[in-house]
Amino acid sequence: MRSKLAYGNSSSAYSGVDEFSLYPYVKRGLELVFSIILLIITLPVLLLTMIAIKLESPGPVFYKQERVGLGGRTFSIIKLRSMRTDAEKNGPQWAAKNDPRVTRVGKFIRKTRIDEIPQLINILRGDMSLIGPRPERPLFTEEFTKEIPDFKKRLMVKPGLTGWAQVNGGYESTPAEKFELDMYYIQNQSFSLDLRIIFRTVWVVFTGSGAR
Repeated sequence: MRSKLAYGNSSSAYSGVDEFSLYPYVKRGLELVFSIILLIITLPVLLLTMIAIKLESPGPVFYKQERVGLGGRTFSIIKLRSMRTDAEKNGPQWAAKNDPRVTRVGKFIRKTRIDEIPQLINILRGDMSLIGPRPERPLFTEEFTKEIPDFKKRLMVKPGLTGWAQVNGGYESTPAEKFELDMYYIQNQSFSLDLRIIFRTVWVVFTGSGAR
């Protein structure tokens, strides 16, 4: 069940988007169409990957994890499982370079971003947008809110499958650097910026850069 953390409201006044603009509505319509088409196109890849995951290691094929979304509301993000089932036996932690918890199939699907495809369902459900700040886990959101002034402003737009921070910084960026990149996107949202992010995302996927 979804819950709401105390991170303020989700007013568009902070997003750089005029409340009377058609941009949010057109963006939502386009991402719904895109998500449905992409799910259909990638269905064979998803099925083959699901079989590979099941053959390599015991456990569920899909992996759900609580993340913080618009206005501080939490939701379950959906991914294909890329780590061992006991990956977080010592508590929540970020993925490291050459992380030993990642399976062989997991290394491939993380590098190609195949593990992210099920998040298209999150987009269809309205939990996420195609483009926006990546959603953090509640524990990390609480930590960053204490360390970074105005970090909660990231929650004034829907989190995204990809974003300005992902295509410009990736895993190597610090939380503060990612926050600055996220705020740049929030304050400068436009169709042209979204297209730049999409093209850069395609490049990242094909080159496998920044994966862990």
